[in-house]
Amino acid sequence: MITEEYAKGFDLDLKFGKLGEDFVKDIQDGNNKIEVKTERDIWKTTGNIAIEIRYKGHPSGISSTESNLWVHLLSYKGVIEGGFMFKVDLLKEKIKKLHKEGNLKMVMGGDDNMSQMALLPIKELF
Repeated sequence: MITEEYAKGFDLDLKFGKLGEDFVKDIQDGNNKIEVKTERDIWKTTGNIAIEIRYKGHPSGISSTESNLWVHLLSYKGVIEGGFMFKVDLLKEKIKKLHKEGNLKMVMGGDDNMSQMALLPIKELF
């Protein structure tokens, strides 16, 4: 049953809900370039996601993407369990902030350890 108290905030909830719906509609309508990365099992034990910054010393990954959305999926034993979606500019800001605060570890990895990657603690993403 809808109470008077519920109905009072309904217009605000509806407006807020529309914000998310419009965001997803833009994606469906192709109004965004999207970079999709899939993280393998190790995130489950480290609590980090890895975002490539450079490859063979040259900007790559987040540093060179032309996309405005970054989708980072988390797989475990070959099954996508969930993930995150970021606006690229905000993700770059987050990486810089975590680096400045000392909460970001940089490592080499990927094929032949040629990729420099930022390890972002999942608990620090939001």
